[in-house]
Amino acid sequence: MGQVNRRKVLLGGLAAVTATAASAALPSWANARTTAAAPTIHDPFQLGVASGDPLPDSVVLWTRLAPAPLNPDGFGGMPDATYAVDWEIANDEAFTSIVQRGSADAVRAAAHSVHIEPAGLQPAREYFYRFKTGGYISPVGRTRTAPAAGAAVNQLKYCFSSCQHWEEGYYHAYKGIVADDPDLVLFLGDYIYEKKSGRTAQERNPRSLAFTEDVTTLAQYRARHAQHKTDADLQAAHAIAPWIVVFDDHEVMNNWNGTTSPASATRKANGFQAFYENTPIRSTAKPNGSSIQLYRQFLWGNLARFHMLDTRQYRSAQVTDPSGDAGPACTDMRSTSRSILGSTEEAWLLKQFESHPTTWDFLGQQVFFATRDGDGDKATCESPDSWQGYEASRNRIQQGWVDRKVANPVVLTGDVHRHWAADLRLDYFDHSDPVIGSELVTTSVTSNSDTATAPSSTWYANNPHVKYCKGERGYVRVTTTPTQTRADFMTTSDTSVYDPASVVIKNDRSYVVQAGKPGLQQV
Repeated sequence: MGQVNRRKVLLGGLAAVTATAASAALPSWANARTTAAAPTIHDPFQLGVASGDPLPDSVVLWTRLAPAPLNPDGFGGMPDATYAVDWEIANDEAFTSIVQRGSADAVRAAAHSVHIEPAGLQPAREYFYRFKTGGYISPVGRTRTAPAAGAAVNQLKYCFSSCQHWEEGYYHAYKGIVADDPDLVLFLGDYIYEKKSGRTAQERNPRSLAFTEDVTTLAQYRARHAQHKTDADLQAAHAIAPWIVVFDDHEVMNNWNGTTSPASATRKANGFQAFYENTPIRSTAKPNGSSIQLYRQFLWGNLARFHMLDTRQYRSAQVTDPSGDAGPACTDMRSTSRSILGSTEEAWLLKQFESHPTTWDFLGQQVFFATRDGDGDKATCESPDSWQGYEASRNRIQQGWVDRKVANPVVLTGDVHRHWAADLRLDYFDHSDPVIGSELVTTSVTSNSDTATAPSSTWYANNPHVKYCKGERGYVRVTTTPTQTRADFMTTSDTSVYDPASVVIKNDRSYVVQAGKPGLQQV
């Protein structure tokens, strides 16, 4: 793709808040900076650049001015003033063939973030972009537009990740993603953590939070996002390809929900605003107080359709964990009145299933979809913070794609800090029930950086639809063609140690799904 070989990217150096350290991990073509002018502010591009939400004629270009990203006031060291930010998008990394350019105001009310949405771009094209202000030039990012609707596409390679607690490890997964040279990156929730790690100091890696109190104010959410974004490997991954991002709970508060949320409307508004300011999502997702339009759809020619879901904002309240017992909690978890998406989003998704513009339908979402049942007894229940906790809602979605003849549905999941691969059934307790889809679950980038106990043989016997589980850090790499989707479950070496020369990223297990033949097959 294009003139630059992204596999030659050199990722090195400890992530830092200085421009020098941050740019050290970026591709060679992304290091162009100048201080030729005498600026009134220090280098403001210390959070890097990003792109996202690709359409056939447009893509979001993002940056945020922050010469001192960790300032506790949340403004990243920027004065209370408006700055003109010039932007350019070009066909080449040297910017000798500029396609579009313009200027946007970076204002204090948006933490000096900018979201540019250039229109009229060519479909399925690679572009380079950069920003300028105050005599400084940002790192260069690479992006690409989606293929035209209905256009024949032979292959799409994308990676997806989730759960990147700053304190619990270094972001080795993003070294692997950059080396994989993807067309697209999906992030499925917990971009930041609003609270400190629950692990002991001896268990955590050497990285510490700039402040340890729980995040509640807009200033704190902004500063927490900024600290995560100072990671050089994360910046490199943002600069290498467009991202499609959704949140889960920790962008606001652990285990919040859409009805009896322990998070106040003010706290949700603060979290949503900081999330928007720090991610490359479209202005259609700009928050309105404690509401944000996050669920949306993207097409990749005639090959793939991504239904990006919000399983947090509209969900019914979670029930108390029944811990495998039968009782009232199980009745509640199976109540037809409960939904993990809410009625409007459910109706929207079912409506999308009525058309079939692509070979593959990917549901990008946050929490475990298939049933995991330790005792194999249908009378008991567990895992309320998953689609199991909203069983009727899951039934409506699964039956919906079956009734509407969605040929190749694949659910993409984050949240649970382990790799999983599972087939999907309408009745998970009838082991002969037909397979109607598959689920691919990514482990965390860093969160809970210990190796979880593997399920027992008895557990697998009770859950034969589950094919794989791995308790290491990493991400999932997906290669999709008209005939198959292949998932490579990538794992990393110890994320508590940062030595670029010793980082190991490997493919632990691979599965394929053949088009028209539901079910995972191990490679």
